[in-house]
Amino acid sequence: MFTKILIANRGEIACRVAATCRKLGIQTVAVYSEADALAAHVAACDEAVCIGPAEAAQSYLRGERILQAALETGAQAIHPGYGFLSENAGFAQQCAEAGVVFIGPPPAAMKAMGLKAESKQLMQTAAVPLVPGYHGAAQDAALLKAEAVRIGFPVLIKASAGGGGKGMREVHSAEAFDAALVSCRREASSSFGNDAVLIERLVRNPRHIEIQVFADQHGHCLWLFERDCSMQRRHQKVIEEAPAPGLPEALRRDMGAAAVAAARAVGYVGAGTVEFIVECSEVGVPQIFYFMEMNTRLQVEHPVTEMITGLDLVEWQLRVAAGEPLPIGQAEVRCCGHAIEARLYAEHPEAGFLPSTGQLRRLAFPAHTAFETGRIDLVAGPPQGEVSPLGGQRGGSPSVGAIETGRIDLVAGPPQGEVSPLGWQRGCGPSVGATPLRVDSGVREGDAITPFYDPMIAKLVAWGETREQARLRLRQALEATRIAGLQTNVQFLHRLLGDPAFAQGAVDTGLISRQQDVLLAPPSMSSSLACAAAIGAMLEGERALQTADPWSARDGFSNGVLPPRAMRFDGPWGPLDCTLLPPSAGQPLRVQTPGAAQPQSFACSARVVRVDHATQAFSLVLTLGAERARMDVVRLGEMSFQVFLGAEQATLQRLGADLGTADGSAAGGRLTAPMPGKIIALHVQPGDAVQTGDPLLVLEAMKMEHTLSAPSAGQVSEVLYAVGDQVSEGVELLRLVGPLAVEKETQENAGPSQVFLSTSRLASRSDSAQSKLPQGSLEPRASSPAGGGLVSQPRGRT
Repeated sequence: MFTKILIANRGEIACRVAATCRKLGIQTVAVYSEADALAAHVAACDEAVCIGPAEAAQSYLRGERILQAALETGAQAIHPGYGFLSENAGFAQQCAEAGVVFIGPPPAAMKAMGLKAESKQLMQTAAVPLVPGYHGAAQDAALLKAEAVRIGFPVLIKASAGGGGKGMREVHSAEAFDAALVSCRREASSSFGNDAVLIERLVRNPRHIEIQVFADQHGHCLWLFERDCSMQRRHQKVIEEAPAPGLPEALRRDMGAAAVAAARAVGYVGAGTVEFIVECSEVGVPQIFYFMEMNTRLQVEHPVTEMITGLDLVEWQLRVAAGEPLPIGQAEVRCCGHAIEARLYAEHPEAGFLPSTGQLRRLAFPAHTAFETGRIDLVAGPPQGEVSPLGGQRGGSPSVGAIETGRIDLVAGPPQGEVSPLGWQRGCGPSVGATPLRVDSGVREGDAITPFYDPMIAKLVAWGETREQARLRLRQALEATRIAGLQTNVQFLHRLLGDPAFAQGAVDTGLISRQQDVLLAPPSMSSSLACAAAIGAMLEGERALQTADPWSARDGFSNGVLPPRAMRFDGPWGPLDCTLLPPSAGQPLRVQTPGAAQPQSFACSARVVRVDHATQAFSLVLTLGAERARMDVVRLGEMSFQVFLGAEQATLQRLGADLGTADGSAAGGRLTAPMPGKIIALHVQPGDAVQTGDPLLVLEAMKMEHTLSAPSAGQVSEVLYAVGDQVSEGVELLRLVGPLAVEKETQENAGPSQVFLSTSRLASRSDSAQSKLPQGSLEPRASSPAGGGLVSQPRGRT
């Protein structure tokens, strides 16, 4: 076994690998970019080496620098995690030539499966079912279009070297093919250095089901059940579960056998995932499966497999890489209960799932488990926000070394707790009485989500004896999760888990798009309660600042009658007007809230939790007239509040008299960046005429492309940035004037049109509505003078 390894990754997977290494007594070396100098994965390892600037291309993708760090620190092996260099056959070969073990499959196997077209030709030889399509080497655009016509629309263009939704486009007509091909190739070239594509028939009512395989260097190969990954947006997974609901046993066995055949066909070694697209006779009912691709690495969603089998897959990776045989055979693999994982992202679901950046001003989870020392260790709360000696948050995001108040042993399968000769724990499921919730995270309260890397905050995994029990436990966990300082998908995930079709197991990859009107609706909490919570937090914050000095009082004292305090908030519901009426003549404190006919009595008790110097978190028990609620509020600044009620959350911005209205109508004529990123394509120049829906530019951020398009006809008056420029969130990118029909007559008086991008409150659209718009269009919003609210169409990876 190794005595020291280097982890060539960051975030939660680096922390996860470090945890198992600590259990096995293996020292670890972290690598980090300049942006990650204080990151959780650096604290989780025994040593750390800086490998370059923040951009991944100059740090985490620099194979030669990472290999040099391994040699300098005496690491015998490199664990690549997932993403970055994990499926780079060239890097694996460089490691072998330098005498450093690459903890993954042989370079030849990676190369064979790394290109979709070539891998599908191999699978055809191995008698693994394939989706009808074109997988040839010829890449002439006219040929590809002809093949798409032959296959029949709709088709899917997929980057041959890609994965996780990057370089993937659905095309529903021959007229849309050329533009989709150009966009797909550009993204594929940027992401994988290879713009080759393949064309496949778009499978109807599809489910995405994958098989976890494992092989050693002694010719043994087995499969560890399946995972259903059908809950996706932008071709990215957001909820995964194991085993797949409603999968017939005969189909499960056939898929397992096909996955093992696929692995054997390329001489595979280590952990891998064979992904299948499953066509359903009706929504959610599996009928036939096709090989899609093989991921030659550990998957993001591997925790659900660990939860149902009781196996430590990272430990298996380390032992197999060190030359040890698999400890069990196929007949000994057990499946116990059900596990569901939800990926918590920093993003704006209601704005097309645009990534969100910013500081994690509050990060707290319910009592949960974290993968510690190779077992499941309980990281429990009291007191919230206390930091362990190694930097782990109690009751917040876990990190390796966090103080625990109990342990959960993954033991199940007869006999309980039996250990194999190699010391690998057999079994599954948490022990009786333990908390069956696991959290994998690579960030802590106070850390920042930057535009340089994937915006995932954490993975929440719930285990249950049944699928329904696991589902309810995960919903309950999301209700108790508190993340403030940026936008997240917690509310969206909670609603998705509660969707009737999902609850019944009738899942397919189109469920989210069909249900987005419900999943992306405004918060269901009353706007009155939200305003009352913000006012309560404001009052508690004012009271906390008071001292014995009477002049520090912030109650609005005057030598006359205390005046009412009028307040206006901007929230998901629009502008909200409130009035706080002070106690007088025996009347209690009262609040006039939106929709209320008259002021209501108001009282709140609060527990103030100091988070940092800039913000406070409050747990409030509110009484507003006849309503009573327990709410949490994080004060993000002097005028901004994030309000929580269960899994529902809303951000309220208090508006001053000089701040104007909430809809941004005074923002001026501009198109602004929805997030920090790099401009990778400009489709227009000053003087160009554009029509509604015409693409203007492409912004790359957080491994995704965002095409910004014209909300109405007009003329480009000014382009403020060039291709390759890095831009900050909110900066002005270009200006439009128009519309052209009246421009000549009104140019001197009209000025530039008000065109801007709002990511704070954008109306969601159904698939049918989206299909009527040109790809990447930015939908007009009626509240803008020029109809100019903009919605970009992002592309991403899993």
